[in-house]
Amino acid sequence: MRLSICSVMFCLAGPVLASDEARLPGDAAAVQAATSDKPFKLSLGAYRHGGDGNGQDLNLRYRRGDSSAWIGAYRDRSFGDQTRGGVDTSWQPFEGSTLALQPSLQWASGGFWGGSFSVELGEPWFVQAGMGRTNTRPYFNLNFDPNDALSLAAGYRDDSGRTGYLMVVRDDRLGTHQQHVHGVLRWPVGEGQRVTVDVLRKTGVGDTGPVEGWGFSLGYDWRDWFAHLAYEPWQNFSAEHATRLTVGLRF
Repeated sequence: MRLSICSVMFCLAGPVLASDEARLPGDAAAVQAATSDKPFKLSLGAYRHGGDGNGQDLNLRYRRGDSSAWIGAYRDRSFGDQTRGGVDTSWQPFEGSTLALQPSLQWASGGFWGGSFSVELGEPWFVQAGMGRTNTRPYFNLNFDPNDALSLAAGYRDDSGRTGYLMVVRDDRLGTHQQHVHGVLRWPVGEGQRVTVDVLRKTGVGDTGPVEGWGFSLGYDWRDWFAHLAYEPWQNFSAEHATRLTVGLRF
């Protein structure tokens, strides 16, 4: 059973997102794409989990404005099959203020439920803090970050889609001291294209003892297509090292 025992994607700057896309829902480039004639995003992920073989993930997301709904399915020989879905949004309650409230909710077959809530303030420089919780039922965590956690992020994001931030996601529920620190840079390169780099530092107590290592995610987005490559040592703080390739289409 692989369950992320500590808990970003996302609100919280990210704990319950099921993909490697922006953990911050206010990502300007994503919002611009969603308000165009291509609100759907179809992703296919292939995972290699060391000795456990390969896994596959299929995900369809619909975005309108600052809100998203998605449904997906994951399978591998060790974990089995799991269907999942979720919703998230970003709401600004006060006109003229940059304060944003960002809740999310996620469900998966097998009785899993999870959610998160974060608060963001500032523009173009911003800070964000949040919390994520699950019912600790079996769930294969695809975004690598712990789900039952506190998070804190700070960075810069402008209307062109230029984004850079640091984010910390740390277990505050099970006493594992598990922590992810992300350094993320997202940069437009013209004609609807952009590059994303996410460097991960992870520490804490895993299934086999203390864990310490580096991971990364590299992504390139064209106007309609995208491809992301990610690597995480000690995936979900297990003994396995995971590599993930995600390709997809916007339509």
